[in-house]
Amino acid sequence: MRRYKLAAAALMGAAVVTLSGCVTGFPAQVSRYQAMPAPAGQTFFVVPMDPRLNGTLEFQRFGGVVAQAMAAQGYAAAPSPGAATLVVNVGYAVDRGTTEYANDSFGYGGYGDGYGRSGLSIGFGFGRGGYYGGGPFYSRYGGYRSPFFYGWDDPYWYGGGVSSYTVYKSNLDIDIRRKADNQSVFEGHARARSENDDLTRLVPNLVEAMFTGFPGRNGETVKITVPPPGKVPPRG
Repeated sequence: MRRYKLAAAALMGAAVVTLSGCVTGFPAQVSRYQAMPAPAGQTFFVVPMDPRLNGTLEFQRFGGVVAQAMAAQGYAAAPSPGAATLVVNVGYAVDRGTTEYANDSFGYGGYGDGYGRSGLSIGFGFGRGGYYGGGPFYSRYGGYRSPFFYGWDDPYWYGGGVSSYTVYKSNLDIDIRRKADNQSVFEGHARARSENDDLTRLVPNLVEAMFTGFPGRNGETVKITVPPPGKVPPRG
């Protein structure tokens, strides 16, 4: 009996070491409503929803990320809004964070920040957000499926006793309109939870989630996990 207990403990220890060393992706929830025309020579120009950001270095950076994503879909950049077929309105934000508390007796791993620690949530489906049976889309603008899903409201916490952590909620909104009649052809909303409020990390990941499987099905809400830098999305 002692031998079996030791073997079981060794297997559990190996699982903890293997899984806690994994790096998670950036999970986001994306809703899209669209009547987007297929690329056929249309041009676009990216503008901020908040007029105060117009011409700022900050928006030049994040607007450029959206422009790259649009170009990857086959649309061409225009030199000005007046010369564009489509005007891409972009808004983004992150809140000031809220403190949350966890009570867990396993004592494994820690709370992930989108590219953080994982723990047993991968293999066994633990976590406050519960277990999700279906795989999400993995990004790089593709439609890959993963056998694992880290969860939307799963904070990835594993610490003995009661611990506290700060959760930040971020969002990205994109409204694409035809210049000719100001008719909206795409409305997208992406949101995520993270352990940090760094927009330089959050916005590019939200953009990548938004444009995964773009333009998507009209009225759909999907959970998309952007893989960590340098990781290739799994096929299957």
